[in-house]
Amino acid sequence: MGRTRIRDIRHEELINATITAVHKRGYAVVTMAEIAAEAGASAASINYYFGSKEKLMEATMRRLLTLLKQAMLERYATAKTPHERLMAVIDANFSDRLFTNEQCSIWMQFWANAPYAESLQRLHRINRARVTAHFRAELRALVSDDRRETLREALQCYMDGVWLEAAQSDAPLNPAQARTEAREVADLMLKSES
Repeated sequence: MGRTRIRDIRHEELINATITAVHKRGYAVVTMAEIAAEAGASAASINYYFGSKEKLMEATMRRLLTLLKQAMLERYATAKTPHERLMAVIDANFSDRLFTNEQCSIWMQFWANAPYAESLQRLHRINRARVTAHFRAELRALVSDDRRETLREALQCYMDGVWLEAAQSDAPLNPAQARTEAREVADLMLKSES
């Protein structure tokens, strides 16, 4: 295992500062100087490492997408049945490391800004395609072909709604409760298919 480089440490600090600053002020109005201040750095350091606010947002979203992918892989490793794999997809989207007020806020702002920045559009398409593919794969064994897309869309919309509500809340989030409730919703939808 290699040593962690100063550049990588600084990169991570600036991404964490971006998440916090965007949550506090909003992506549209937060400045590079505010993000830098959050990290105890200078705006020049952001330019040095990322080049622009848009590239910093892209790097931040890549990090969050990596966290989501890691959560998926961890949960898939123990899932044996299609139902367990479906629950793994749901659980990953509400993992402790990902389902926080700050990260829900930045995801929502990312989705809102994605149509206006090509690099963010691309990440958004990749993320939606990945989540959609996971749901489709697991639902294939659980519901009839004519109901699969409706159920998939309903589950994805439910998750998006929970994230949107979380992004607008100041109350501490409870990822375990969110996972339990999402599982209950999924099971109710699956029962209606029986």
